[in-house]
Amino acid sequence: MAIVKPMMTIRNAADRGHAKHGWLDSRHTFSFADYHDPEHMGFRSLRVINDDRVAGGQGFGAHSHRDMEIISYVLEGELSHKDSMGTGETIRPGDVQRMSAGTGVQHSEFNGSKKDEVHFLQIWLIPSKQGIKPGYEQKMFTEADKRGKLRLVASPDGQDGSITVHTDGKLYAGLFTGGQAAELAIGRGRGAWLHVAKGKVRINGTELSAGDAASFENESSIRIEGVADGEVLAFDLA
Repeated sequence: MAIVKPMMTIRNAADRGHAKHGWLDSRHTFSFADYHDPEHMGFRSLRVINDDRVAGGQGFGAHSHRDMEIISYVLEGELSHKDSMGTGETIRPGDVQRMSAGTGVQHSEFNGSKKDEVHFLQIWLIPSKQGIKPGYEQKMFTEADKRGKLRLVASPDGQDGSITVHTDGKLYAGLFTGGQAAELAIGRGRGAWLHVAKGKVRINGTELSAGDAASFENESSIRIEGVADGEVLAFDLA
């Protein structure tokens, strides 16, 4: 019987796609818009991680999406959201927002401040089923919820107070400084993607900094250790 070896693959921040439009500075972990790299089209059901910085008073005008689970995770500043479902919300650090585009939805996203930059991650997950009814959900997770541990913030069934995503995947968020550590168990046949949003952490012994990421195949667990005020997002995917 063939031996399946664990595999950890690093995606360095500097190797991501980059788009700069004056008011928008965006880094693309996976192929997006004018950035196309056939070797980085996504990971399992994870299709997009855009690391966006939007200048004060600027933003994305009304545009359409369909058949995608879209998560917004604000790191600094405020993001104002409006959509064709009648939703109007402001997303701040600690909030996790999910919009299910389903059969089709229009939305806009603008910097909630006229002068301060907003820094956020926009994440797209491919849904398990197409053509669902569009939907919206937003929840706050405090620093205490995430300090020194991985807090489940999104799951298919809303487990432990997480938001619901319509795909076979879970999203965890954690904050780690020196001396803090946590482990994520990975089930057989599943994969994991870990994105460092801020600071520095050590992943299975390898130090990663803001914007760096790593994928994991055939691993039973991932160990995350704090180095310097690290903030991480970890995806457990079918």
